[in-house]
Amino acid sequence: MMPATGLSILVADDNAIDRMILETILHKDGHQVFTATNGREAVDSWREFRQAIVLMDALMPEMDGFEAVRHIRQMAGETLVPVIFLTALTDTPSLLKCLEAGGDDFLSKPYNRVILQAKIKAFNRMREMHATMQAQRNQIAHHHALIVHEQKVARQVFDNIAHSGCLDASNVRYYLSSMAIFNGDVLLAAMTPSGNMMVLLGDFTGHGLPAAISAMPLVTTFYGMVPKGFSLQDILREINSKLKHTLPVGFFCCAVMIEVNFNQRQLCIWNGGLPDAVLHHSQNGEIQRFRSTHLPLGVLNEQQFQVNCEYVNVQPQDRFYMWSDGIHEAMNSAGEMFGEERLLRLFNDVKAESRFDRILQDVNLFAGSENKQDDVSLFEIIMSAPLDPGSHDRPESKAMTGRLHQWQLAFEIQPATFKVFDPLPLLLQILMEVPGLQGSATSLYTILAELYSNALEHGILKLDSAIKQQPDGFKNYYQLREERLQQPHEGAFIALSFDCSAEHHGGRLVIRVRDSGDGFDYHRAPEAGDANQWSGRGLYLLSKLCHDMKFHGNGNDIEVHYVWGETDNREKEVDHVR
Repeated sequence: MMPATGLSILVADDNAIDRMILETILHKDGHQVFTATNGREAVDSWREFRQAIVLMDALMPEMDGFEAVRHIRQMAGETLVPVIFLTALTDTPSLLKCLEAGGDDFLSKPYNRVILQAKIKAFNRMREMHATMQAQRNQIAHHHALIVHEQKVARQVFDNIAHSGCLDASNVRYYLSSMAIFNGDVLLAAMTPSGNMMVLLGDFTGHGLPAAISAMPLVTTFYGMVPKGFSLQDILREINSKLKHTLPVGFFCCAVMIEVNFNQRQLCIWNGGLPDAVLHHSQNGEIQRFRSTHLPLGVLNEQQFQVNCEYVNVQPQDRFYMWSDGIHEAMNSAGEMFGEERLLRLFNDVKAESRFDRILQDVNLFAGSENKQDDVSLFEIIMSAPLDPGSHDRPESKAMTGRLHQWQLAFEIQPATFKVFDPLPLLLQILMEVPGLQGSATSLYTILAELYSNALEHGILKLDSAIKQQPDGFKNYYQLREERLQQPHEGAFIALSFDCSAEHHGGRLVIRVRDSGDGFDYHRAPEAGDANQWSGRGLYLLSKLCHDMKFHGNGNDIEVHYVWGETDNREKEVDHVR
């Protein structure tokens, strides 16, 4: 048997002959030997030299081997120091006492050189293995701490991006609980330039960092497009396209996206793969469910992806709910799911004001904190305009000073573009390059939206606003709009022109929109300010936002003047050009 050479070994024995025998054997095997005549000397020697292995006599003067081993163990901490007791004792209680004191093995007197070499070699191998495991453990702990730190930093950055919208609005409540540092669920909310609120709840496949990284294209697209006035359908198409091209196979996002039009009391819903969303009607207490009718985002290509939505009329106190599958799939210790039936029962049994808290309370009580299987998300919105929507007009940029002071732009939309392109975000982007107009994004978007919608829906598609006043009016109106958009409109057009001029303390923007429709009898329109007598609210809104408004031709040509900067005390009026 080859000896384990080169070790430092402490021999503590009050018998000089035994000590000499061991020292001789160990020297011959190449070890460095330290000797002690009692336990106290042994403790002092180990404190100074930290020997690799200790051969300790059990019974010694001043301090016996048992107490000496306890001191050495305390000083060694997590370092493995094999201790072999040297003893002539053979009774079980004595040997047990050696082990309880911290000994690892026994060596009986008289000493057998072969046995001693074998024990030293075995314990040295164990010591090296222990040291290796400690080093690997420390390395793993270091890398784990580094990963956790990096994920916490990334989480903070992700939260700043993902929660930069209006989730803190007064009419919104939400709950997000993740299994890991990162949440596989994502909840986004932002106000459009026209004052609508868009909300998206997404549930990515998987959890933690992979899910969070997958969510970044969705988050940046949502917050990049909503404030610019893109439609819900365009945003969904863009998100689906980006996820389809960026996510690996098997990764996708189940989602519900809604747009709430508080002025028109209308809710638009798209559900792709999430559990049924629920609208609770305040007037009759009924609940309306919105099932998933689409595949999740990131699954279909652009040609296959569908964005048709459900439209529903709402009242200001109606409440809309949506949640991820972590709610009704929450599981108790017996393996039973919370279930959709138990969840929907709360909509009948619990008052609206306390329903949100009660859902979370019941789910947490049912599942318990130790049985969490998935990310849990719950969202509630009251269908009344938030008290604190925040300013969505862009702050004035000093870097833009001196750009686009005097310019004209003509833009004409042809029939092939009507059904596939919304020009409003593009035009709004151009207007935002004008110094002084960055703070008027909401007003300008509203003006553009009213003018373009009037030209497209009434001039080209010949839709009647009175349809919206009927039961299911919004649903029928937009269904008819979609059908007529698919029809050919040969020779039709919508022409927009912009004439911008800087003035001493501000500027004037003249917007003119002309369409190929039949127009309307604007001579019968009452004076501006009499909102109740206009056929729709759009023209009245324009009269309030614009300095001047003029009709040309047969009513299919309208011109508005938007003035900013210098206070203009002239009375606004509608000039009917005949």
